[in-house]
Amino acid sequence: MSFKASLLHFIVMFTLCFAEFPAAAQDTGGRSEPIQLVGFGDSLMAGYQLAPSESYTAQLEAALKAKGHDVAVTNAGVSGDTTSGGLSRIDWSVPDGTDGVILELGANDALRGISPEQSEKNLDAILARLKERNIPVFLVGILAPPNMGGDYGERFNPIYKRLADKYEIPLYPFFLDGVTTVEGMQLDDGMHPNAKGVSVMVEKTIQPVESFLGEIKAKRK
Repeated sequence: MSFKASLLHFIVMFTLCFAEFPAAAQDTGGRSEPIQLVGFGDSLMAGYQLAPSESYTAQLEAALKAKGHDVAVTNAGVSGDTTSGGLSRIDWSVPDGTDGVILELGANDALRGISPEQSEKNLDAILARLKERNIPVFLVGILAPPNMGGDYGERFNPIYKRLADKYEIPLYPFFLDGVTTVEGMQLDDGMHPNAKGVSVMVEKTIQPVESFLGEIKAKRK
């Protein structure tokens, strides 16, 4: 083969290789990126006095992966946070690229006796911000403690159902279902769940969370 013919052959092969490179670079073997969830809330989400692996987000991620879901659940819980505090940090605590948010706030509002109307206004604003960013939300409800009185509970407890209906989002009515007042499920303070209590919370919420993942996957298509 002459020098010119060899050079031409090299140029053709070089061009073909680079023409195929973008497609090859995009080939991930048919695998999509993991679904990115953010657990946004207070100490109940953060895992107060628990090891990082014992928090709700960590246990939920492990349970979802065990069921075959390709998912990452980031913990954006802050102990002591109120709905007002959550509103002030929602934009930077939920990064771009988030596929869905599990929103749990309001327990500290109720413990402090904050006006239920103000709590609802703050949660409404948080949901509006996430809707503007086109980020789906799975809303988790809280019930006011009985010692706050019946009137307060009647004003506070319906907040979550109203907001879920308004934004047409899934709702899990009570995050501590199966944990509150159940012996052996709380820390010594009698308020926060221990690791066993969190596992019960995961067990009770995993089915609706899986449904939420299904909605996210359908949206991706």
